[in-house]
Amino acid sequence: MKVVLALIAASMTSTPAPAEVAETPRCKLCKQAEQREVEVPLRVEVDSGLIFSRLALTGRSDGSASIDPTTGRKLTDAGMVDLGGIAVSGRVIVRGEPRRYVRVDMPPQVMLRSPHGAEAELSDFRTDLEPMPRLDDNGMLEFSFGGRLSTKGSQGGNFRGRIPIRVEYN
Repeated sequence: MKVVLALIAASMTSTPAPAEVAETPRCKLCKQAEQREVEVPLRVEVDSGLIFSRLALTGRSDGSASIDPTTGRKLTDAGMVDLGGIAVSGRVIVRGEPRRYVRVDMPPQVMLRSPHGAEAELSDFRTDLEPMPRLDDNGMLEFSFGGRLSTKGSQGGNFRGRIPIRVEYN
């Protein structure tokens, strides 16, 4: 360890004065890469989850309902009926480096479970994001998402689950 320190000290004393050092030109890509090394980490906050409210199966077969990400409107198919209540589309807030493009990945499906063991599936996730989402001047991006809830085994219940949303800089 002492040898390394001595070598560093010796090399520091043998370097030319700052006026004599010629700075080598750096390419723009190299400078951008150096700047990206200190990028602001992304933070993802789920402001609200999907809420389908009250639904009922119309018979002995499975049914489904969907929520539109833009309007929050709930639609049901022939196997399910809307019993009222307010449906809510999910809402996410992303914070990070201002004006950076990001990629948002939603899962293909998520299994939900009721306290009594019944299962339902969330799928067909959609967002109201533009094709190339970008953080604003304050480093923030808000978006809504919706999806389709489908029952499994013609069982109802109070279904719960987690939707993993992945966000990365582009």
